Amino acid sequence: MFRTKQSVLVLRDATAVRRAVRAAVADAAPEERAGLERALALVERECARTDAEVRGRWAREVLAEAGVDVDDQVKAVAAIRRAAPGLGLSQAVELAREALDEAGA
Repeated sequence: MFRTKQSVLVLRDATAVRRAVRAAVADAAPEERAGLERALALVERECARTDAEVRGRWAREVLAEAGVDVDDQVKAVAAIRRAAPGLGLSQAVELAREALDEAGA
C-alpha cells in the first residue's frame, strides 16, 4: 500500500487585493498616493509568501491563542487538531512543523 502526502490547501484572495490596490494607486490623488503605495508594498510582501509560510503563520496563531509553545510539537499537534477537527494526524504534524519553521524565520 502506498501513502500519499496529505497537505492543507491554502486559499488566498491576495491577487484580487493586489489588483484593487494597484488600481487605487493609479487613480489616487497626490495626497493619497504615498499611503496607497505603502499599502501596496505590504500587499506585495504578503503575496510573496509561500503556502507553507501562510500555513505556518496560521498554525502559529492557533498555538498562541491556545497558549501552546511551538517548540512542544506534541502539544502543538493536539492544539491544531482541536482548532481544526477535520485535520488528519499527518496534516496536523505538517502544520506544527511549519509553525516551528515560521517561528524560526
